Amino acid sequence: MKRTASAVWSGGLKDGKGSISTQSGVLKDTQYGFSTRFENGPGTNPEELIAAAHAGCFTMALSAQLGEAGMVAESLKTTATVILDKAGDGFAITAVHLDLAAKIPGANQQAFDAATAKAKAGCPVSKVLNAQITLDARLET
Repeated sequence: MKRTASAVWSGGLKDGKGSISTQSGVLKDTQYGFSTRFENGPGTNPEELIAAAHAGCFTMALSAQLGEAGMVAESLKTTATVILDKAGDGFAITAVHLDLAAKIPGANQQAFDAATAKAKAGCPVSKVLNAQITLDARLET
Protein backbone atom coordinates (compact mmCIF):
# COMPACT_ATOMS: atom_id res chain seq x y z
CA MET A 1 0.00 0.00 0.00
CA LYS A 2 1.25 3.48 -0.84
CA ARG A 3 -0.36 6.81 -0.01
CA THR A 4 0.75 10.18 -1.32
CA ALA A 5 0.46 13.82 -0.43
CA SER A 6 2.03 16.85 -2.01
CA ALA A 7 3.07 20.35 -1.05
CA VAL A 8 3.61 23.41 -3.20
CA TRP A 9 5.45 26.50 -1.89
CA SER A 10 6.09 29.92 -3.38
CA GLY A 11 8.14 32.75 -1.86
CA GLY A 12 10.32 33.15 1.20
CA LEU A 13 9.84 31.56 4.60
CA LYS A 14 7.89 34.37 6.26
CA ASP A 15 6.21 35.98 3.25
CA GLY A 16 5.67 32.83 1.20
CA LYS A 17 2.66 30.63 1.01
CA GLY A 18 1.94 27.04 0.24
CA SER A 19 -0.71 24.43 -0.19
CA ILE A 20 -0.99 20.78 0.75
CA SER A 21 -3.05 18.15 -1.08
CA THR A 22 -3.66 14.47 -0.41
CA GLN A 23 -4.22 11.57 -2.77
CA SER A 24 -7.71 11.00 -1.37
CA GLY A 25 -8.70 14.60 -2.01
CA VAL A 26 -9.59 15.21 1.65
CA LEU A 27 -7.02 18.00 1.54
CA LYS A 28 -6.98 19.84 -1.76
CA ASP A 29 -4.82 22.93 -2.05
CA THR A 30 -5.17 23.44 1.71
CA GLN A 31 -3.37 26.61 2.75
CA TYR A 32 -0.29 26.58 4.95
CA GLY A 33 2.45 29.07 5.68
CA PHE A 34 4.57 30.70 8.36
CA SER A 35 1.53 32.15 10.13
CA THR A 36 -0.28 28.80 10.22
CA ARG A 37 2.80 27.08 11.60
CA PHE A 38 4.31 29.54 14.07
CA GLU A 39 1.33 31.78 14.79
CA ASN A 40 -2.40 31.12 14.62
CA GLY A 41 -3.20 32.00 11.01
CA PRO A 42 -5.88 30.21 8.98
CA GLY A 43 -4.83 26.94 7.37
CA THR A 44 -2.93 23.88 8.49
CA ASN A 45 0.68 22.98 9.27
CA PRO A 46 2.86 19.86 9.27
CA GLU A 47 2.71 19.40 13.06
CA GLU A 48 -1.11 19.50 13.06
CA LEU A 49 -1.19 16.90 10.29
CA ILE A 50 1.24 14.68 12.22
CA ALA A 51 -0.96 15.05 15.31
CA ALA A 52 -4.06 14.05 13.32
CA ALA A 53 -2.25 11.08 11.78
CA HIS A 54 -0.93 9.93 15.16
CA ALA A 55 -4.31 10.27 16.89
CA GLY A 56 -6.04 8.33 14.12
CA CYS A 57 -3.39 5.63 13.87
CA PHE A 58 -3.13 5.07 17.63
CA THR A 59 -6.91 4.90 18.03
CA MET A 60 -7.29 2.31 15.25
CA ALA A 61 -4.36 0.29 16.65
CA LEU A 62 -5.97 0.40 20.09
CA SER A 63 -9.25 -0.89 18.66
CA ALA A 64 -7.35 -3.86 17.24
CA GLN A 65 -5.53 -4.50 20.54
CA LEU A 66 -8.79 -4.28 22.48
CA GLY A 67 -10.35 -6.81 20.10
CA GLU A 68 -7.48 -9.23 20.73
CA ALA A 69 -8.15 -8.84 24.46
CA GLY A 70 -11.87 -9.55 23.98
CA MET A 71 -13.02 -5.95 24.46
CA VAL A 72 -15.02 -3.70 22.15
CA ALA A 73 -15.04 0.04 22.70
CA GLU A 74 -18.21 2.05 22.74
CA SER A 75 -15.99 5.06 21.99
CA LEU A 76 -12.32 5.96 21.85
CA LYS A 77 -11.46 9.66 21.69
CA THR A 78 -7.79 10.53 21.28
CA THR A 79 -6.14 13.93 21.14
CA ALA A 80 -2.51 14.05 20.03
CA THR A 81 -0.45 17.10 20.95
CA VAL A 82 2.75 17.55 18.95
CA ILE A 83 5.40 19.73 20.57
CA LEU A 84 7.67 21.74 18.25
CA ASP A 85 10.62 23.29 20.10
CA LYS A 86 13.62 25.38 19.13
CA ALA A 87 16.57 23.01 18.77
CA GLY A 88 19.98 24.42 17.86
CA ASP A 89 19.71 26.50 14.70
CA GLY A 90 16.27 25.14 13.81
CA PHE A 91 13.27 23.37 15.24
CA ALA A 92 12.45 19.77 16.18
CA ILE A 93 9.42 17.79 17.19
CA THR A 94 10.47 16.89 20.71
CA ALA A 95 7.36 15.12 21.99
CA VAL A 96 3.91 13.84 21.16
CA HIS A 97 1.38 13.45 23.95
CA LEU A 98 -1.61 11.19 23.38
CA ASP A 99 -4.67 11.83 25.53
CA LEU A 100 -7.30 9.10 25.36
CA ALA A 101 -10.84 8.97 26.72
CA ALA A 102 -12.26 5.47 26.32
CA LYS A 103 -15.68 3.98 27.01
CA ILE A 104 -15.47 0.19 27.04
CA PRO A 105 -18.28 -1.74 28.73
CA GLY A 106 -16.93 -4.41 31.08
CA ALA A 107 -13.30 -3.42 30.55
CA ASN A 108 -10.57 -4.97 32.65
CA GLN A 109 -8.09 -2.25 33.72
CA GLN A 110 -5.01 -4.47 33.41
CA ALA A 111 -5.98 -5.68 29.93
CA PHE A 112 -6.84 -2.08 28.93
CA ASP A 113 -3.45 -0.82 30.14
CA ALA A 114 -1.66 -3.57 28.20
CA ALA A 115 -3.68 -2.80 25.04
CA THR A 116 -2.94 0.94 25.22
CA ALA A 117 0.79 0.30 25.73
CA LYS A 118 0.88 -2.06 22.73
CA ALA A 119 -1.06 0.40 20.56
CA LYS A 120 1.19 3.31 21.54
CA ALA A 121 4.34 1.36 20.67
CA GLY A 122 2.97 -0.49 17.66
CA CYS A 123 0.97 1.97 15.59
CA PRO A 124 2.78 2.76 12.32
CA VAL A 125 2.85 6.51 12.98
CA SER A 126 4.55 5.96 16.35
CA LYS A 127 7.13 3.87 14.55
CA VAL A 128 7.71 6.36 11.72
CA LEU A 129 8.57 9.13 14.13
CA ASN A 130 11.85 7.26 14.68
CA ALA A 131 12.24 5.96 11.12
CA GLN A 132 15.14 6.40 8.74
CA ILE A 133 14.26 9.18 6.32
CA THR A 134 15.31 8.97 2.70
CA LEU A 135 15.06 11.55 -0.06
CA ASP A 136 14.93 11.64 -3.83
CA ALA A 137 15.56 15.25 -4.89
CA ARG A 138 15.13 16.56 -8.40
CA LEU A 139 15.70 20.09 -9.65
CA GLU A 140 13.33 20.84 -12.50
CA THR A 141 13.92 23.54 -15.07
